[in-house]
Amino acid sequence: MPYVFDANKPIAIGCDHAGLEYKTAIAKWLTEKGFTVIDFGTYTANSVDYPDFAHPTATAVEKGDAAFGILLCGSANGVAITANKHQGIRAGLCWQNDVAQLIRMHNDANMICIPARFVALALAEQMLDLFMNTPFEGGRHANRVGKIACN
Repeated sequence: MPYVFDANKPIAIGCDHAGLEYKTAIAKWLTEKGFTVIDFGTYTANSVDYPDFAHPTATAVEKGDAAFGILLCGSANGVAITANKHQGIRAGLCWQNDVAQLIRMHNDANMICIPARFVALALAEQMLDLFMNTPFEGGRHANRVGKIACN
């Protein structure tokens, strides 16, 4: 499958303490595949506040400094809610492969949020691969996506 994001731009990634292990592994996995990764932290297992890392990750995507973003925390709900406060972000919470495909196909998601406490790392990598390689369908979905922004 073709890579659907701008491969010349880096990938933004961020997490809280619950997502640190997966963030580290996923960043390494992406780097081994030849991608550049911008890591917005956290960098230790100490308890932190997820918005402190979700906001800069989302900002990089929103400004176009990153092709897309990856956020991880325990449930992925907190980081998804935080990222979706940004007008240019469509962050989807994923827990299975079908969802990773659908957030791209139907919602044109530009960030994937993964619940590190509820999915295996291998599944997280599969979902990410599907996310990166699934195009937006457009059509009837484009009209819906166009109505998401508040402004």
